[in-house]
Amino acid sequence: MKNIVLTAAGQELRFQPELSAYNKYINEMMPNDKVAPSTNYLRRIVHKDDKAKLDEVLKLPGAVLRLIAKVNEIFEGDLDIEVKNS
Repeated sequence: MKNIVLTAAGQELRFQPELSAYNKYINEMMPNDKVAPSTNYLRRIVHKDDKAKLDEVLKLPGAVLRLIAKVNEIFEGDLDIEVKNS
């Protein structure tokens, strides 16, 4: 399990993403609903001792989407894809 530690609004938050939680997040997203699935995902993967701090940070405008973007950027890592014309 890859641990990700971020500081947001002065709060240190530890996240422990895993593939099953990530896939569930992707499957829950709908065209008109991005905030609720993102919030649920962050709450599923945040370290249990950091849940209250996460809830405080999530009260800030735009926090959920900025946090999800950073967590997923680190979790997903680099994937080299090469296109070859046949």
